[in-house]
Amino acid sequence: MTASLMAVTVDLAILTVRSGELCVLLVRRGVPPFVGDWALPGGYVLPDEDLRSAADRELREETGLTDLHLEQLATYGAPGRDPRGRTVTVAHLALTPDAAAPAAGTDAADARWWPVADALDLDLAFDHDEILRDGVERARAKLEYSSLGAAFCPPEFTVSQLREVYEAVWGERLDPRNFHRKVTKTPGFLEETGATSSAEPGRPAKLYRRGPVEQLNPPITR
Repeated sequence: MTASLMAVTVDLAILTVRSGELCVLLVRRGVPPFVGDWALPGGYVLPDEDLRSAADRELREETGLTDLHLEQLATYGAPGRDPRGRTVTVAHLALTPDAAAPAAGTDAADARWWPVADALDLDLAFDHDEILRDGVERARAKLEYSSLGAAFCPPEFTVSQLREVYEAVWGERLDPRNFHRKVTKTPGFLEETGATSSAEPGRPAKLYRRGPVEQLNPPITR
């Protein structure tokens, strides 16, 4: 049996919270296939690249963004997922604070943040609807058992700001007092900065930073 050639790509599900909504970064494709359709940023892995280098390059070339924390999400290789030929993609997930507007480049005709609910109504190119859904589910789960929810926040933040992140990602309202108790009593999740913020109504709110632990015990359950 003769082995067939298989291309390898990377795709990026980059999530943030903007104006209280969970948003994803999409690019409008400027080259075939799926010209004019919206898609996750991504592209081919070059012969001299490892997967992470390819993901960083595609992020920079297609959106102008740099220095995001990327982690591998899953591998997708269904036959026919790419009309150009048999292609396996390694999807990466990034959770980031409210970032600047992206700048489209290379083979992207446009780049912008979309609310996830609207993005899934666009019929994204390739199998990017599936990748986005998987990325959102991973983000929702990681907020329960890891401190990654704070990655959506600025370096110093209030508990209310953190709660808004959880509400946006989980898609549900949370009881403020119960949430405050959970996150401030979870060992190593948050550290007080000693400063306060007067940006919110009422008395000044304490400012926190992300603590040293990565795995939350007990988890912050929905």
